[in-house]
Amino acid sequence: MKKLVAFILLIFSFPTGYTAAQETKKPEIISKAAIVTDSESGAVLYEKNADKKMYPASLTKIATAIYAIEKGDLTDIATISKKAAEAEGTRVYLEEGEQVPLKKLVQGMLINSGNDAAWSIAEHLDGNIQAFSENLNRYLEESAGLKNTHFVNPHGLYDENHYTTAGDLAKLTNYALINKTFREIYGTKEMKWSGKSWDTTLFTHHRMLKGEVPFEGVTGGKTGFVDEAKQTLATSAENDSIKLTAIVLKAEFKRDIYNDTKNLLNYGFSNFETSTLSSTDVFPSDGKTYTTGGENVAITLPKGIYEEDITSKGKLQIKNENGRIIQSVKLLEDKQDEVASSQLKTEKEPGKETTGYYGRAGLIIFLFGIFILILRKNLKAKARRRRRRGRV
Repeated sequence: MKKLVAFILLIFSFPTGYTAAQETKKPEIISKAAIVTDSESGAVLYEKNADKKMYPASLTKIATAIYAIEKGDLTDIATISKKAAEAEGTRVYLEEGEQVPLKKLVQGMLINSGNDAAWSIAEHLDGNIQAFSENLNRYLEESAGLKNTHFVNPHGLYDENHYTTAGDLAKLTNYALINKTFREIYGTKEMKWSGKSWDTTLFTHHRMLKGEVPFEGVTGGKTGFVDEAKQTLATSAENDSIKLTAIVLKAEFKRDIYNDTKNLLNYGFSNFETSTLSSTDVFPSDGKTYTTGGENVAITLPKGIYEEDITSKGKLQIKNENGRIIQSVKLLEDKQDEVASSQLKTEKEPGKETTGYYGRAGLIIFLFGIFILILRKNLKAKARRRRRRGRV
C-alpha cells in the first residue's frame, strides 16, 4: 500500500515545468566559528566550526541570566560584596553594601554587560563563584542540553577552563528565548538606571539592536570581547516566516561580527521558514503509522524543493534539494493500527458472516475505506510539506 500511495502522490505533486535544483549560496563568514539556527525548532541552517571549543567572553552572561531567572527569585534583594564591586571590566558601578533587586542585576548584566552585576548574581544565588559555576554547569547540561560547555565564572572574563562552542551557545540562546522575562531583557535597547553611585541610562551594546547597524527584524542580542576571545556576538531576529538565532565567535573587528551576522540572518530568511507538524498528522511507513504523540511540533522547511523521509526507527527527516538533512524529528508509533489489525482478524474467524459473500464484500469496502482515509491524509500532508519553488 505504501508504494501505491507514494506512486499516486508522485503523480499529483509532479510539476508541469521543472527547473534543476540550484546549489544555495552559503554565507561568507570571516569569524572563526559561526552558526544560525531556527530559534523555535532548533534546526541548524548553517554552521562553521560550530563544535570547536572557543572562548565566549560576555556571551557567558546569557547563561548566567537564564540560570538566575529560572533558579532565583527576581524580587529578592542582593547585597553587593566588596569582591563584586571591584570586579574587572565593564561595570554598572555597584558599591559594597548596596542592596539591589535580583532582576535589576540581571538587567544591568545583560543590557550594559556589567561584570559586577554578574558577580553579585553568582554570590547571591550560590554563595561563591566556585559553587555557582558547578551549579551552572550542571544546569546547562540538564536543562539546556549543552555537552561541550564548561564555565568557571558568571561574566566570561578569560580563563583557559572557561569555554563553549557556537553550537552550544545557539542551543542555550534558543532555550533562554522560551522564557518571556529573558526575552524582554535580552531585547531591551535602553533602561533608566538609578544606583547608589550612578544615575544614568543604560544602552545595549549590540549595534544592530539599537539601530546603529541597520537590519530589519532584530529582537535581541549580546556582545562580548576579551583579548583571547576577540569579538563575539549573539543575535536573535525574526520575520513573518521564521525566527533565527545567530552566533559568531572570534572575529578581529566589530565590523566583521556584524557583517557575518547580517550574512547569516539573510541566508536564514532567504532560504527557510518555520512550519508545524500537527498533533493530528499521521505518517505511514513500512506498514506502521507514526504520529507526533499528540503535540504540535515546530519544524524548519527549506524554501523550494525538499524531501521528507521516515527512517526505520521512526525519525522524520527533512532534506533540502541537495540531500542535506535540515532537521530530524522523532515520531511515535501509533499502536491503534495493532487494534485495527486485531479487529480484522476477529472478523475473519470461521463461522462469522465475513466468510460469506456479503461478509467478504463488506470487508473489502472496509479496507478500501481505510485506504482512502490514509491516502487523503497523506495527500493533505504532502501538499503542505512537500512543495516546489514557484508553486502557488
